[in-house]
Amino acid sequence: MSVSVRVPTILRPYTQGASEVSVEGSTLSEVLESLDTSYPGIKGRVLDESGELRRFVNIYVDNDDVRFSEGLQTSIKDGGQVSIIPAVAGGC
Repeated sequence: MSVSVRVPTILRPYTQGASEVSVEGSTLSEVLESLDTSYPGIKGRVLDESGELRRFVNIYVDNDDVRFSEGLQTSIKDGGQVSIIPAVAGGC
């Protein structure tokens, strides 16, 4: 199953500058494994040491936040889109 992954600017050095890449997988976990196989090191920037999503990284599958669905086991249909979005914080 081919899935499109939108890559934020901060992670583009791992994808040779590409803002969007295609990988295989039917769950978010499989997609991240495939992404890391093609672009080594990127998964470590998305998942923490325990294999969970990092606190300040948001991932959407077809516009749905995976934290409010099945997390890493979220199903992704063929041709689906995954967006990795770093959280932005700020203040005065």
